[in-house]
Amino acid sequence: TQPPTTAPEPAPEPTRDTADENVSYANCAAVRAAGAAPIHAGEPGYSRRLDRDGDGVGCEN
Repeated sequence: TQPPTTAPEPAPEPTRDTADENVSYANCAAVRAAGAAPIHAGEPGYSRRLDRDGDGVGCEN
């Protein structure tokens, strides 16, 4: 008899950090549309131009 066959395991889905490391947003409307607001310094897509008061949190209003 043949050994039982098993389906190959699916590849793990990429995490947000690796999948979005090169993301950029044109403006805060785009950040909100992507569900990423507020966006914090160090997160994919954060840019100083999205952070009006310079506190490290963009598109907070």
